[in-house]
Amino acid sequence: MLQTDRLRLRHWLPSDSEPFARMNADQDVMRYFEKTRTRQESDDTIGRLKHHISEYGFGFWAAELRSNEAFVGFVGMQHVPSDMPFAPAVEIGWRLDKAYWGQGLAPEAARACLVYAFSRLQLEEMVSFTAKSNMPSRRVMEKIGMKRDATRDFDHPAVSDGSDLKRHVFYSLKSTDAIGM
Repeated sequence: MLQTDRLRLRHWLPSDSEPFARMNADQDVMRYFEKTRTRQESDDTIGRLKHHISEYGFGFWAAELRSNEAFVGFVGMQHVPSDMPFAPAVEIGWRLDKAYWGQGLAPEAARACLVYAFSRLQLEEMVSFTAKSNMPSRRVMEKIGMKRDATRDFDHPAVSDGSDLKRHVFYSLKSTDAIGM
């Protein structure tokens, strides 16, 4: 479990299923994905996220407000799929319910994850990527010190050919550049 001033990143609980499914069914939250997710797809995602945490000791953790324990989404890091052009790597990522957008929660939690990744896990590099048009996530990447490497931009293998979301931008941060976090 990681904590910031306002957030707690923790293991997934059964009570997270309903708000996570509601968030994944929201057109605004999922606008940079090809489709929203059904309740079953959301539950399956939680299963995969829990498995990664169980196997590696880290992953995309459920995020809650410390003040009232409200579920706000997820933040964390996980191994990228082997079909990604830059695998093997560990990515940092987030998805927050829109009620919590614009409050600086994603960068706050992501910074805590970077500290954990570089100090505790001793990773040399963290990566992140998103659809080229996803400016909100790109701003978070830049706020936490990540730099875009346009030479590593790619067409996401899980996105349909012809989709406006196919082209992804690549960001990274090396542990040696994260001194002072």
